[in-house]
Amino acid sequence: MKTTRIAARGRVWALLGIGVVLVSIAACQSEPAKNVPPRPEDAAPVARQGDSLDLTKVWSGGKCQGNGAVAFTHLPMALEDFPFILPYGAVTDAHVTPIDHMYVSPADWSSARDQYEVRAIADGFIVKIGHRTGFVGDVRTDRVTDEYRLDIEHTCDLYSYFDLVASLDESIIRQAGATITEGQGSIGVRIPIKVGQLVGRIGGQTLDFGVYNNTKHLNFIIAEHYVLEPWKIHTDDPFPYLVEPLRSQLIAKNLRSVEPIAGRIDYDVDGTLLGNWFREGTNGYGGINQQRYWEGHLAFLYDHLDPSAIVISLGDFGGVSRQFTTLGAAPDPNDVDVSAGLVRYTLAWYDHVVGESGEPWDRTSVVKNLKVQPLDGIQGVALFQLTGPRRLKAEVFPGKTPDQVSGFTEGAVFYER
Repeated sequence: MKTTRIAARGRVWALLGIGVVLVSIAACQSEPAKNVPPRPEDAAPVARQGDSLDLTKVWSGGKCQGNGAVAFTHLPMALEDFPFILPYGAVTDAHVTPIDHMYVSPADWSSARDQYEVRAIADGFIVKIGHRTGFVGDVRTDRVTDEYRLDIEHTCDLYSYFDLVASLDESIIRQAGATITEGQGSIGVRIPIKVGQLVGRIGGQTLDFGVYNNTKHLNFIIAEHYVLEPWKIHTDDPFPYLVEPLRSQLIAKNLRSVEPIAGRIDYDVDGTLLGNWFREGTNGYGGINQQRYWEGHLAFLYDHLDPSAIVISLGDFGGVSRQFTTLGAAPDPNDVDVSAGLVRYTLAWYDHVVGESGEPWDRTSVVKNLKVQPLDGIQGVALFQLTGPRRLKAEVFPGKTPDQVSGFTEGAVFYER
């Protein structure tokens, strides 16, 4: 079995604050973001792209069949097996840049590993299978895992994916070969599947689910930064492909209620802070050290459930990845350009609460209009300065307060995009 690194897929525990509080470390700001930029025209065609970003090559191996869209006529899991879904665009732990998949939350977090069925949403071919035996991230690094990833071709244009699958159906294992259950790695396959077919099972954790359209690309300034995860630039809204009543049923379970309701991962605005950045000399999204490829990542975005809240996501905050927001008066990243000079953010953790009431969310049921609420305490200070439209000077000061930070030191580093 090929032993290339399996792409890190985050756990929903961090996003929901389940387990230890330390894991709930995203961030918010004290005032709403005023200038959330519109996404450029969705479904912009890819004029030309190299093989490294073409899913017909990197996933289907040049053997894909058919073109265009297909209807999704089955949900990934039975309605009664999941209370809610999380949209695209969260950040947590090693997912420093916005996440390119949704999370389908299990009805019972204490359930057995194989409690819930995972089924194909449309006809197609499983074209890659990955097996992961170790946790990827800076939180719970000693956790042993045993999970599968499935990349699925529906046509040469449309793909979907599942991850965190606890076990594969025996019919899939027979066609892939038993070695897929041994060790860690990924293999290319071409296993035909039918809509509604059982492909695997999960239990006690979320199911990752995403849709990717190879004819589209998102608003990333330099697409080539993402060759390590080439599907990312093709992330697509799954709701238009779902037939009724499945579409309405899944939307009803979606925690996000503002457009785009599927969420968003592409915030890049050229010449501003907003969007994804990569430390100079670290190979873009791919990183240098594959054990911690996210260390050189940095992102400025808006919260996936409450877009009025600004999130600052850091791949290296005192040696670990962390997600924060700003306290007090702080500039919207979309308003910060070269003319702004040095800007300062005071960092705090946050949680999600129910609407304006501020009541705690139980994290087991669907609640619309969740809001970001800062947690007490300053976690540090971050300084940023755009020295050019696509070059950023940055330095973080864990555990410091604003009156303890006067300016950049020799520890400052540069990011690019």
